[in-house]
Amino acid sequence: MNKIKWIIFAAVAVGILALLVVFSGSDKIKVDNVDTNKIDTTSDNSNNTQNGGISDHIYGNETSKVTLVEYGDYQCPPCASVYPTVKSVVEEYKDKIRFVFRNFPITSIHANAKTAAATAEAAGLQGKYWEMHDKIYEGQKQWSDLGINERAEFFTNYARDLNLDINKFTTDMASKSVSTKISYDYAIGVKVGVEGTPSFYLNGKKLDQTIFGDQSKLSAALDAEIAKN
Repeated sequence: MNKIKWIIFAAVAVGILALLVVFSGSDKIKVDNVDTNKIDTTSDNSNNTQNGGISDHIYGNETSKVTLVEYGDYQCPPCASVYPTVKSVVEEYKDKIRFVFRNFPITSIHANAKTAAATAEAAGLQGKYWEMHDKIYEGQKQWSDLGINERAEFFTNYARDLNLDINKFTTDMASKSVSTKISYDYAIGVKVGVEGTPSFYLNGKKLDQTIFGDQSKLSAALDAEIAKN
């Protein structure tokens, strides 16, 4: 089975399983009045209690009219498989588009997914979100099957590698703010129709797996959207 076919198969399988937990976050945070296509670029977002006071994480041109959003689960193998392709394309287009990652941990099958998301969010509160994001995906095979105590030490070592304040990092990981942010992202994902991970939306339109799993096709999709804007 080639890589793209594996991605499609795995994403569909995860999508079916996701239906079992699709309301686990949405019943806690109401997003009926939220514009899911609006990207929060506010640097000081402390007054927004819905998302825990943590804005969208944006890589690239914050003012671009072309937005690629990923709803991802850090423990999801297909997410890790497409990560290098997406990272390469986003890096190439960073002056022309903005890339946003939103958390969609499917905890019914990925026991460490929410902790990994909290790790990235806690690092983000010290200005190292994308650095941690990359480390988590690149090291997925190393931490995916760890137990509770092992994973805590593993992710703390990641924080040390990034020279984070460890006391603040561990406090933030367990904070209500970070937990709320993850649940908020998940609820937004449910609202836009995410059924599995990874899911990508380009200016609000869902991309097929065959597009985001192929570098040339993803680039072509971005070029077409850029041309329209």
